[in-house]
Amino acid sequence: MDRQDAFFNHITEGNTSKGDYITLGSAMLDGETLQNAYVNVPLKTMNRHGLIAGATGTGKTKTLQVLAENLSEQGVPVLLMDIKGDLSGLAQPSPGHPKIDERMEKIGLPFEAKSFPVEVMSLSEQDGVRLRATISEFGPVLISRILGVTETQAGIISVIFKYCDDNKLPLLDIKDFKKILQYATGEGKKEFEQEYGRISTASTGAILRKLVELEQQGGDVFFGETSFDVDDLLRVDRDGRGYINIIRLTDIQDKPKLFSTFMLSLLAEIYSTFPEQGDSGRPELVMFIDEAHLIFNEASDALLDQIESIVKLIRSKGVGLYFVTQNPTDVPPEVLSQLGLKVQHALRAFTAKDRKAIKLTAENYPDTDYYDTAEVLTSLGIGEALVSALNEKGKPTPLAATMMRAPMSRMDILTPQELSQLLSTSKLTRKYNEEVDRESAYEMLNKKIEIAEAEEAKEKARKEEEAIKKAETKRKERRRSTRQNPIVKVLSSPTVIRSVLGILTKMLK
Repeated sequence: MDRQDAFFNHITEGNTSKGDYITLGSAMLDGETLQNAYVNVPLKTMNRHGLIAGATGTGKTKTLQVLAENLSEQGVPVLLMDIKGDLSGLAQPSPGHPKIDERMEKIGLPFEAKSFPVEVMSLSEQDGVRLRATISEFGPVLISRILGVTETQAGIISVIFKYCDDNKLPLLDIKDFKKILQYATGEGKKEFEQEYGRISTASTGAILRKLVELEQQGGDVFFGETSFDVDDLLRVDRDGRGYINIIRLTDIQDKPKLFSTFMLSLLAEIYSTFPEQGDSGRPELVMFIDEAHLIFNEASDALLDQIESIVKLIRSKGVGLYFVTQNPTDVPPEVLSQLGLKVQHALRAFTAKDRKAIKLTAENYPDTDYYDTAEVLTSLGIGEALVSALNEKGKPTPLAATMMRAPMSRMDILTPQELSQLLSTSKLTRKYNEEVDRESAYEMLNKKIEIAEAEEAKEKARKEEEAIKKAETKRKERRRSTRQNPIVKVLSSPTVIRSVLGILTKMLK
């Protein structure tokens, strides 16, 4: 048996699965693609998380697209974080191309152009199904972590939430939260001190400033109703294909606070609501985070801690997390060590730092007799990648330089007309895009303050009226006390006195 035949057997035996699987492409040896030497990923292991890495322009996004398409075909819903804005083409079939036909012939797979069920979502004012959450749903712990407050300020936030729970004040949006903070050290200061102790205006002022920062990054759009139900990420169409939910993030790359807020909310909600699955035959949901280096570079410590915890725990909920980034070193080691599937596109060695990163990357892959891994990493072409997955027993599959299959859907974005048509037929658009501003803490506290001010004004008017009546009574009493008896007044008049004096004078004479 020659080297090529031995390699073919090595790949096919190592990629044999009893259950369902996804074919990524066909293995390559010495720069040549071996037809039918399929590189497969068992569907059962897709909740073991993964990494898609490589330099700009090497085909990472197309690999993501292929995985999303094949998961959808297997009935697995997908959530894509689309930071570059180039994934909406999944909703339209590929127009085809001779180069695609040539690639698929080398791999040994037939090519079929297909469209997939897609929902386009948005955190901001962009067109799409609006994703929102309420302040109450976050709770005091997550809100404190998002805002990055001190321990003392976190305690105040807990008190604020307790007060709202005790008084049935819904905290829905940022204006609710700001109002209750102002109330705690203003009109409601005495009430808070009696029930919960003194609250410092300096601390509430610091919390308010952090809220304003979040608000300026789009938090005022994200927080509110109607709150998104994560179960709507798990829909399948009438043909049994999982929906591909694409979240448009092109306008929030410079808003890490908003993205951190959303990610914390989503991961926490999924973990708290999805049932335990254990090692089932297929994942419940697979999430892809494109341009993940932007998240890890800009994310708050709270988000990083949360992602590390979720990566370790959420697998049992049947959820797979996949990070798409330029270099594996962009991903924290604590996260990287938990990843099962690794698809490594070409890396470029332009600097000493690049060469060091390539060496470290090569060491993360299984040993092989067929490749110099570090050398292969710099010689891969566009749409080629080193692939290492886990088999159904959880063991690494043979490392394979792989000619990746082409996407079945369009490798381009939707036109404005196509996007408008997609959104107009979406059930989720009708469900979530109506703005709701029901009575909540802001309105209730304003009403409470108005009632208190009215009662205060009424009490003040009553006291003023009493004071006026009292003053009038005193004036009357003074008037009575100075008013003379009519007889005394006559007798004491000058005329009577002169007459009496005249009579006395005559009598003395």
